Amino acid sequence: MRSLSYAAPLALLACSIAAASAEDKSPCSQTVSVPLQSRAVLTIDSKPAGLEIVGTDGEELHVSCTAGTEGTARDASLHFSPTATGGNLTIHGPELHHGNNNLQVRIEVPRRTNLRVHILAGQVTVEGVKGDKDIEVTAGQITISSIHAGDYRSVDASVGIGQVQARAFGVDKGGFFRSFKRENASGDYRLQAHVTTGQIDLVGTGGQNGDGPKPD
Repeated sequence: MRSLSYAAPLALLACSIAAASAEDKSPCSQTVSVPLQSRAVLTIDSKPAGLEIVGTDGEELHVSCTAGTEGTARDASLHFSPTATGGNLTIHGPELHHGNNNLQVRIEVPRRTNLRVHILAGQVTVEGVKGDKDIEVTAGQITISSIHAGDYRSVDASVGIGQVQARAFGVDKGGFFRSFKRENASGDYRLQAHVTTGQIDLVGTGGQNGDGPKPD
């Protein structure tokens, strides 16, 4: 009898936790807007999709989602959880069918935001964001625009199979296991980008400081 008296409250607690988790997810059709301070660390973990990350003058995270099919819209959802240093954004969606699953997500962040992004497949574009960047794509493409080479203390870009086009640093490499590294003692930020199969584009202007590109 004692075990039965404990079982009911525990079952109720489990159901409450599950319900709260479900309520925390926003459907693709619903925009997510939450406060996010400048210089915060934003971690993004996404199912296959096209991610457009844009820097703005506000101090909030604004996420909107567009699905190309009814099935993708039904399966896609957004979840944000705050942390001591910023927050975690999780983009749920269907397993990979082709390309980015007809799922496009626009993520507006403060102009000074540190980004950590992991996505299985798709495209990640970053425009007008100053801060550390650690971006990994298994299959697809990374494009980072508005780069000022002198802003970066260290750069490490690599592909398993594909191409690294880093015009901001005067680099263009293609083939197997292509990479380059750059150090600049006067820079402020760290940039690390890796694509297992695909392409990296680093677009912007070069700087005068630091060493030149170093092939591995």
